Amino acid sequence: MDTAPRPFGARHLSALAFVAPLLVYLVAFYAYPLFRNLDLSLRDYTVRSFVQGDAPFSGWRNFSTVLHDPTFWSAMRHTMVFTFVSIVFQYVIGLALAVFFNRHFRLASTLRALFLIPWLLPLIVSASTWSWMFNSESGVVNYGLHLVGVEPVGWLTSPDWALTSVIVANIWIGIPFNLVILYSGLQNIPAELYEAAALDGAGAWQQFRRITFPLLRPVSAITLLLGLVYTLKVFDLIWIMTKGGPGDSSSTLATWSYQLGFGTLLPKFGPGAAVGNILILIALVFGLLYIRVQRRQET
Repeated sequence: MDTAPRPFGARHLSALAFVAPLLVYLVAFYAYPLFRNLDLSLRDYTVRSFVQGDAPFSGWRNFSTVLHDPTFWSAMRHTMVFTFVSIVFQYVIGLALAVFFNRHFRLASTLRALFLIPWLLPLIVSASTWSWMFNSESGVVNYGLHLVGVEPVGWLTSPDWALTSVIVANIWIGIPFNLVILYSGLQNIPAELYEAAALDGAGAWQQFRRITFPLLRPVSAITLLLGLVYTLKVFDLIWIMTKGGPGDSSSTLATWSYQLGFGTLLPKFGPGAAVGNILILIALVFGLLYIRVQRRQET
């Protein structure tokens, strides 16, 4: 039998052939756009220089401009409120539903499938539906308030309610993701633990506090971190419903970045890219945190 090692090309050619499409995809759709976005944020681009490619280097001036703009801190605050309120309610409601469906009653699988509808619908459909429901004049929400004697609310037109409206819509969209992941985690908890706890006289709340929640903690950490990274960059939902308005009352870093770069006749490509890079950096921090948590669980 010939045991002589094959040359490098023969050993690795097939492996490189399988890896090549992935590398091309990562370079074309991740590495190059990130590089171009960084280049945009470090140069003074106008429409002419954007086309001709002769924008002068400006260093960190765009970042300084953005950080000294009052809109930045307003958008940052809205981003944090939108993100953390959304993931807290998505997690709590998703966990409650997961525990509820874990009881294996009749029609449980059918109802669980129905709860996945918000996750399966195209986001433009969900956002448009919520826009119609929150319409100040013909929306079903204000109609329901009218039936119980409450004055109509300008859900999408009032600075006091616009951010709340998009948060409610985002919570509704994100609940199915939390339900699916947490329900899968519940399936891995041995039923014998609950049987032993019941024999010891533990009630439903004690079983949840002593068994379910502690054993579900690793899955919960992953769910929350993934939800955090996703929610930070939500753009289309807010843009369809309020466009960041009225004023900047529901503007986040994602929508503000788009407004700077494409929302006016005189686009500010550099500051818009700078805001995008700040958002990428924030998401990267939480992404690295996710990887660290996952590695700890594997070890």
